[in-house]
Amino acid sequence: MSAPLRILISGQHGQVSHALQQRLQNMGELIVLGRDQLDLSQPESIRPVVRNIKPDLIINAAAHTAVDQAESEPDLAFAINATSPGVFAEEAAALGIPLIHYSTDYVFDGSKAGAWVESDAPNPLGVYGSSKLAGERAIAAAGGQHLILRTSWVYSLTGRNFLLTMQRLLQEREKLSIVADQIGAPTWAGTIAASTGALIKRWRDGAPGAWGVYHLTASGETSWFGFAEAIGQQLINSGKPCATLEPIASSAYPTPAARPLNSRLDCSRLQREWGVSQPDWHEALLECLAQQR
Repeated sequence: MSAPLRILISGQHGQVSHALQQRLQNMGELIVLGRDQLDLSQPESIRPVVRNIKPDLIINAAAHTAVDQAESEPDLAFAINATSPGVFAEEAAALGIPLIHYSTDYVFDGSKAGAWVESDAPNPLGVYGSSKLAGERAIAAAGGQHLILRTSWVYSLTGRNFLLTMQRLLQEREKLSIVADQIGAPTWAGTIAASTGALIKRWRDGAPGAWGVYHLTASGETSWFGFAEAIGQQLINSGKPCATLEPIASSAYPTPAARPLNSRLDCSRLQREWGVSQPDWHEALLECLAQQR
């Protein structure tokens, strides 16, 4: 039986980090460092922390995820999303250990008709996507073992996200307008954590797939409007009030940062290489909501 792992997780209160802490707790010692212990806005401060801990695996679950805010603070977004992941990758390579890092559908411009595959050329529309793409490239340049997992539309029962916002607004208002022309896969943080655990197990069992970039989202697709409808239906099923929903175009809801219209990610490579697949987005939503009761 493999010895317990010493896993360094950056980020403490984020959705993915919170889910990882629940899912991976039986895999070994989790060293979870929040902003007070590991400040990704100061990338060089990461090196002595990693060297002192000497982990067996690094999982970078921290990020600057405020998409619109990133437009007005690009230096901070790039420090956290680009430079810091590169430092983690360099330190992991020096230790001879893997790095798992999470990226985003926002590295693409949304112009493709079908689902995006890993080999498609990125073309981010804003600072957030650009900073995440730069992070991917910095990790690859370090030359060590790494998994870059691109995901999309992350939600959970913690933090700030579309699910919790919709649950509140649908019960507060009589009518709500939701964008209906952006298509993607809502992905529960619990799904991401479960898949991460499965990937770690494959690595520990000595049967990993190829290292590199992979897409990891729930299967299936919907729009933000469709996601809101599903959330609203569960409110109705629970006997709670629910606003009337109106579909609108992205052009009717302008934001500082442009969003890709097509965020569908093809996750078949992760299944082929690592034998890891994800549930349908609607099934995962119901599983998530079952934990709320």
